[in-house]
Amino acid sequence: MCWIARCFSSPAWECYLFTFPKVWKILHLEMPLARMAEKREKQRGPSPFSLTPFLAVHLTGTKYSCGEGGCGSCTVMVSRYNPKNKKIRHYPVTACLVPICSLYGAAVTTVEGVGSIKTRIHPVQERLAKCHGTQCGFCSPGMVMSIYTLLRNHPEPTPDQITKALGGNLCRCTGYRLIVESGKTFCEESTACQMKGSGKCCMDQEEKSFVNREEKICTKLYNEDEFQPFDPSQEPIFPPELIRMAEDPNKRRLTFQGKRTTWITSVTLSDLLELKVNFPQAPLVMGNTEVGPRIKFEDEFYPVFITPLGLPELYFVDSTDNGVTIGAGYSLAQLNDALGSIVSEQPKEKTKTYRALLKHLRTLAGPQIRNMATLGGHVVSRPNYSDLNPILAAGNAIINLISKDGERQIALDSKFLERAPEANLKSEEIVLSVSIPHSTKWHFVSGMRLAQCQENAFAIVNAGMSVKFEDGTDTIKDLQMFYGSVGPTVVSASQTCKQLIGRQWDDQMLSDACRLVLDEIYIPPAAEGGMVEYRRTLIISLLFKFYLKVRRGLNKMDPQKFPDIPEKFMSALEDFPIETPQGIQMFQCVDPRQPPQDPVGHPVMHQSAIKHATGEAVYIDDMPPIAQELFLAPVTSTRAHAKIISIDVSEALALPGVVDVITAEDVPGDNNPQEEILYAQNEVICVGQIICTVAADTHAHAKEAAKQVKITYEDIEPRIITIEQALEHNSFLTAERKIEQGNVEQAFKHVDQIIEGEVHVEGQEHFYMETQTILAIPKEEDKEMVLHLGMQYPTHVQDFVATALNVPRSRIACHMRRAGGAFGGKASKPALLGAITAVAANKTGRPIRFILERGDDMLITAGRHPLLGKYKIGFMNNGVIKSADVEYYVNGGCTPDESELVVDIIVLKSENTYYIPNFRCRGRACKTNLPSNTAFRGFGFPQSTVVVEAYITAVASQCNLSPEEIREINMYKRISKTAYKDMFNPEPLRRCWKECLEKSSFYARKQAAEEFNKKNYWKKKGLSVIPMKFTVGIPYTYLNQAAALVHIYLDGSVLVIHGGCEFGQGLYTKMVQVASRELNIPSSYIHPYETSTVTVPNAVFTAASMGTDTNGKAVQNACQILMARLQPIIRKNPKGKWEDWVNHWWGSAFISLLISLLRGYQTNMDWEKEEGHAFPYYLYGVSCSEVEVDCLTGAHKLLRTDIFIDAAFSINPALDIGQVEGGFIQGMGLYTTEELKYSPEGVLYSRGTNDYKIPAVAEIPEEFYVTFVRSQNPIAIYSSKGLGEASMFLGSSVFFAIQDAVTAARRERGLTTSFTLNSPATPELIRMNCMDQFTEMKNTPNSVRINSKWK
Repeated sequence: MCWIARCFSSPAWECYLFTFPKVWKILHLEMPLARMAEKREKQRGPSPFSLTPFLAVHLTGTKYSCGEGGCGSCTVMVSRYNPKNKKIRHYPVTACLVPICSLYGAAVTTVEGVGSIKTRIHPVQERLAKCHGTQCGFCSPGMVMSIYTLLRNHPEPTPDQITKALGGNLCRCTGYRLIVESGKTFCEESTACQMKGSGKCCMDQEEKSFVNREEKICTKLYNEDEFQPFDPSQEPIFPPELIRMAEDPNKRRLTFQGKRTTWITSVTLSDLLELKVNFPQAPLVMGNTEVGPRIKFEDEFYPVFITPLGLPELYFVDSTDNGVTIGAGYSLAQLNDALGSIVSEQPKEKTKTYRALLKHLRTLAGPQIRNMATLGGHVVSRPNYSDLNPILAAGNAIINLISKDGERQIALDSKFLERAPEANLKSEEIVLSVSIPHSTKWHFVSGMRLAQCQENAFAIVNAGMSVKFEDGTDTIKDLQMFYGSVGPTVVSASQTCKQLIGRQWDDQMLSDACRLVLDEIYIPPAAEGGMVEYRRTLIISLLFKFYLKVRRGLNKMDPQKFPDIPEKFMSALEDFPIETPQGIQMFQCVDPRQPPQDPVGHPVMHQSAIKHATGEAVYIDDMPPIAQELFLAPVTSTRAHAKIISIDVSEALALPGVVDVITAEDVPGDNNPQEEILYAQNEVICVGQIICTVAADTHAHAKEAAKQVKITYEDIEPRIITIEQALEHNSFLTAERKIEQGNVEQAFKHVDQIIEGEVHVEGQEHFYMETQTILAIPKEEDKEMVLHLGMQYPTHVQDFVATALNVPRSRIACHMRRAGGAFGGKASKPALLGAITAVAANKTGRPIRFILERGDDMLITAGRHPLLGKYKIGFMNNGVIKSADVEYYVNGGCTPDESELVVDIIVLKSENTYYIPNFRCRGRACKTNLPSNTAFRGFGFPQSTVVVEAYITAVASQCNLSPEEIREINMYKRISKTAYKDMFNPEPLRRCWKECLEKSSFYARKQAAEEFNKKNYWKKKGLSVIPMKFTVGIPYTYLNQAAALVHIYLDGSVLVIHGGCEFGQGLYTKMVQVASRELNIPSSYIHPYETSTVTVPNAVFTAASMGTDTNGKAVQNACQILMARLQPIIRKNPKGKWEDWVNHWWGSAFISLLISLLRGYQTNMDWEKEEGHAFPYYLYGVSCSEVEVDCLTGAHKLLRTDIFIDAAFSINPALDIGQVEGGFIQGMGLYTTEELKYSPEGVLYSRGTNDYKIPAVAEIPEEFYVTFVRSQNPIAIYSSKGLGEASMFLGSSVFFAIQDAVTAARRERGLTTSFTLNSPATPELIRMNCMDQFTEMKNTPNSVRINSKWK
């Protein structure tokens, strides 16, 4: 909806809701706007005046997730009218950072204003839903708003524009491709896969080969003919009143007064300059991308804010013969447009600086931030990680300042960037504009950067460099080099540059330059951010790139005079492009004989997809406030292992709004259920452990009071953080698990070779988009408590709450409709947090809402277990592995949580797809002083199996064979028994393997990659094909049970309830499909109801890919029993309608509801005998990925992925393909970009989107192909298989493709190809394993000579 805030001369303010074509006045409050914003800010929000909490008063579609503008969940569209050019500008912003007071005169459109199920949904919302671009749905409103805003500006966008528009939005579920696909339906060009421009489908030949098969293959998940047309002319008009306001010549200063802060909007330049004199310390706020995060994360406070938004003197572009001057008020997005226009108009030699800026503007932050952050703000804030300032400095930019005393200019140079006092702005000065000179013929300017991800990530190191030559020569006349992220400020290598003046641009100069710059730019060993050796290597690697670019440029100017760079070096000049992903998904078609109304096997849209896309799906934080509701804020330990000497809550209790502080003393029952700890008592055992909580009337009051709780500690030794430290201190959570077959030790005596090694696989943050959220409501009678929370295991929550409150479980009711993602992180943790919340509600007697901020969620709840794998492998020279001894140790954290189960599954799945006759695997969970790690998609399999594939790769290296040959040689080939003596048939595995190799053209592409590698020294391609034998379920029968409750009402409608939880995987949707088939009625008759301990008691967790298997069988069983009871009536009236039969049934007997209890799969594991039928069935898959690696920086690009997975028969191919793609991308993140960093003291550094990088749209494969391979699975419902977790490990094909590329680089450099690559394969690990003269030079700058012709 479009909101416009208008301030009158009186203290009144009004908000209007505009819906085409009427204007509705919906709110009138006699209070200043700032005070209203401040009032809501107390509830929840990232910074004073931000838009997100204000919207939450009235609209819940806009979601709050990270609070720092990094995830895009809270994206809204802002529209402003420019009276100068009479144009309306629409742009996306993140509401969590936008100050509401800055929106005076603007129209703000949220997802509700785009469309609604109550009125009419917009084509953007419809297509996102019908293209299956939504799973948990929490990110969907933000996705809608990003695409919608693009369409308002470009009604027929290009695919590249779609990809760019989504660059600031994160999704943890889908893998992005389907979201991009929904956006591409608005593009004028075809969205079909184009094969080399022929317009033909790349799978045409393959499809022909399927015609003769029994199963016909389908490739379309949605029908474009069902889409409503998109008519841009029907969009809401910009409110005319705002146009009149913008054109009003008599504008006056606007002042919004809050209790603690004042917001002043100047309307003239002179007014602004006067304000700066009166309030010299007040920040000048434009986009709030700098001030907002400082307020939220650094507790900065400002009594006065000044904004010059809209001042025409700050918004202009003035192009002259010498350069361009751009107003400081231009956003970075507007700067991009302005520079793009200039580049298209000016000769190439004049635009080198502009093109360097444009390259970085493409990847700097996301579109939302680029539309908020301004040129002036970015320049004057001088962040040490700035991508633009080094280039502006290298391009000799000038900053134009103004104050009441007049105008002056300062150079944007080293003194300014390094914050020299003489180069600082005076307190009363503001930046008016920035002047950027044209480059000249013999002047070269370039910008380079390297970050954890391609887009929306701070640079690890960046650089801006320029060189000016004496005309017609390669003699250096002037040289400038600026580096970011190597110190507290942007750093200039000015002394190096001075010494190189007058030198020739040749290899000797380069060698000296590298030595000098490393001497000049010092990064201390304990530098913030670490990676010291890597950053030193990048300093000279980026310099080398610049050297090559200039050499190439000189050659183009005069090929006779200036020799070109070697052909093998050419690829080093270009960064990896961001391409729009494409691909094909192949799955079984529905049997044409199947009744039309039977939805099983069809790609049915997620049951809540439309509500996700309109923002009308209700999550816990969307539930309206309850009378007397309190908010809870945690006080967590700052020490990893210490005694609690004292807790002083006096200052906290004295603050306004604080009701109580809750500690372990307030727990009526057990404070330590199942060896877990609700509130720390006497001792803390990790940083982030909850010591107490503060209950207050607002979220802001609770947070502020939590900061005032004073805790005195006394450290305890030992402090154990790592697995190695735990092994040293013999610190374990569990006993050792072991399986063994054959005689391992004896076999080692009869092999040709033995290798030993270690592999580290680090942990992973769940990063569900909806953080842990609980609403606990105490009832007035019988000590009853009702909890609403996003969870995977309602029974576990009920158990913990009842235990903590010392009441029977029957008094505790847990309700859950949906969760915004889970991935295992909402299996056990909500029980702990729910009990903490319930204790607070019990003590205060009031409802409690407990919402973890992103940073607290990451700190408190932990994630995937880090793993250390040790192996000893005996094998023959032909590649046959005869013996393996493998040990696994996981970092369990400070309490057991799910660590025992994780270790069980690691050990049981430890052989993957390989038969090794003499095999031993042992596993154990280490106890450390970190927050307890917990369940995560795959339950340890994604970590442990990397170790398996690592030793397969190591054997290949030793045998001089390819890894795929070793895999083929040792792969199970016939009906066999696992190491724990369970029978299985690997035939589907063999089919997946064969089809993947054939249809991915693996060998042809492998050969092409080898040819590429021969021709390119600094870029290498790598391919890997990884097989998988995955077991679905849990090795304990009691965890495989389920129950369902089915109601049939007199009107024929059906209500389906079960014990499964919906968090994006589409469980509710599949249950509707099951009920529809079994009752033989349309899906529209069936409504799935929330999961609750009241309706279905004692349900087990929804995890391990078993949700559909168990709950589907329970629903099926209930429906079949009901249909059996209905059969006598149907036989009497076979031509009757469903409604007739149901009504007749009612007249016969009251039997229209049934609860079905399903015992589930029978699994067992005897650990003493080391044998059992641990899992109900097996699932197989193969993934082939191709990457390209930049050996100079460590960056990589995922070019293509082919997945062939044994889906048996998919109940819903759309949901299952979404699970496969989403799981693969999440796995790829585990193995590449997602890096958790801890201090030696156990403090988590990675606590938000800035520090922890899940894959974004730029990271997914450029080509992504998924094929479902058909098989039989008679024990599961409809012969289906649970696919939710399996594809997580398939993301390791990217990891091993990277290793393949690095191996190619090492081989060419004469290095050993046997090396260990730990996970994640970050740019740092990639670069430092591609050893060369630069990695050597980082430590010994005087000993290595650089030769650009070296091959």
